[in-house]
Amino acid sequence: MKIPFVTFKMREGGEWIEKTTKELFAGKKIVVFALPGAFTPTCSSTHLPEYEKHYANFLSTGVDDVYCISVNDAFVMNAWAKDQNIEKVKMLPDGNGDFTRMMGMLVDKSNLGFGMRSWRYSMLVDDRRVRKLFTEPDFGDRSPTDPFEVSDAKTMLRYLDEINIYDDA
Repeated sequence: MKIPFVTFKMREGGEWIEKTTKELFAGKKIVVFALPGAFTPTCSSTHLPEYEKHYANFLSTGVDDVYCISVNDAFVMNAWAKDQNIEKVKMLPDGNGDFTRMMGMLVDKSNLGFGMRSWRYSMLVDDRRVRKLFTEPDFGDRSPTDPFEVSDAKTMLRYLDEINIYDDA
């Protein structure tokens, strides 16, 4: 499966910039993790900080970078990164949910007052192709649960160690 072509609208240095999935993923091995929202409990206490903490471990496996995607705007994603002292993981704001929708991961969390959000998942993307996808259980619209069992950094690191992506370089 190939990741969708979308344009992320981002803020850098006080200016609007646009980066496409082609620019961000072409010719690279990228670990992506997606989560329901910035500043939410599990996302802030564990999910994002764990990927930041293990960033060097990801690079040591042959991964080029680590991206965090959430259906939040650029201002929120940048404020969250600052609040969490994120310096290595790249934040990708999917404000309109375009990437998330095209990945089939957009869920209705209106029952929680969130509106449309991303389901929690992680994936290894190799030159714009999804090589491995870890999707949390109970996926579906208005799921009352928010499982966090397989999209964590340690699960992805175990997978990368198993496949040893240097073998394919």
